[in-house]
Amino acid sequence: MSCCRWLAAVLLIPAVLLASCERQTIHRYQSFAFGTLIEIKIRSDDKSLANQAAASLFVDFDRMHTDWHAWQPGALTQTSTLLATEEWFSADRSVLTLIKLSKKYSLLSDGLFNPTIGKLIQAWGFQSSELLQTPPSQETITRLLDSLPTVNDIDIDGNRLRGHNSQLQLDLGAIAKGYAVSTGIQKLRDLGIKHALINAGGDLCGFGDQGQRSWRIGIRDPSGNGIIASIELEKDECVFTSGDYERHFTHEGKRYHHIIDPRTGYPADQAVSVTVLHKNGALADAASTALFIAGPDNWQEIATKMGVSDIMIIDKQGQIIMTSSMQKRIKLEPGNKNKVIISKPLT
Repeated sequence: MSCCRWLAAVLLIPAVLLASCERQTIHRYQSFAFGTLIEIKIRSDDKSLANQAAASLFVDFDRMHTDWHAWQPGALTQTSTLLATEEWFSADRSVLTLIKLSKKYSLLSDGLFNPTIGKLIQAWGFQSSELLQTPPSQETITRLLDSLPTVNDIDIDGNRLRGHNSQLQLDLGAIAKGYAVSTGIQKLRDLGIKHALINAGGDLCGFGDQGQRSWRIGIRDPSGNGIIASIELEKDECVFTSGDYERHFTHEGKRYHHIIDPRTGYPADQAVSVTVLHKNGALADAASTALFIAGPDNWQEIATKMGVSDIMIIDKQGQIIMTSSMQKRIKLEPGNKNKVIISKPLT
């Protein structure tokens, strides 16, 4: 799967909690999937149950990582190949739900979240563990934009799919981690866990609490190595961030990052970080990407259409733009000197 979205970090790894409750029994588990560190925290007096739940979840994440990988052989790459034939086929169950969700959220975002532009992402070198050192030529970008696919090029009929664009190549990196973490949270609930936090490279969902207080997480400062703010989760919530600081390369003094604007073919360049708080991890994941591309001047309409309201944007000048509902939830770090702008209410 493309690392371009997996590595967008909200928290500093490995420290997830900014405050701990040592008197509580919190079991911690770590593994790697989706190109990043996965950390599970479970508060339970039943250590055996916690161990079994975490082990089962890591098996699921390993399978998802393989099935959803954007360029290594698996269910997703096979699906892209079949879509390019423009013939009906029975979809692999492991990717079908994610494709349906991706189409829904892409349409709500006016195509700013576009999971069909794998070839464009590939041209920039972000479908590889080794980054390119030069951007693609303008000729290459123009050619790809001339035939750029959208989710409207995918027909869905029950469990059958058909593509309408031979250039269609799926890259679900801007939603799959959110969907995986939300799915993991539900599985932990089904297994009888009452309190847990799943952190996938800084993008996370949690439920319950850590004992005497809520799960408290930090939001990374895109200008440095510390945190810029913190949030205490309320029962079932997810926090996802898209930032320009993880996957990037520099060419002739200009830095190019991994979040590609499907309208221009180039990295979006108006924001440096977008954080979305929502109960639905998949939606928060996709929305943070769409709002990053929309930028600080045009994000409100997209946020309204996608149904997200707790949002914080940091623009290129370091200004912090947030909704009034996010202002009520977020705590900026002491000494923060960034200008804070509270947006007009979403309509």
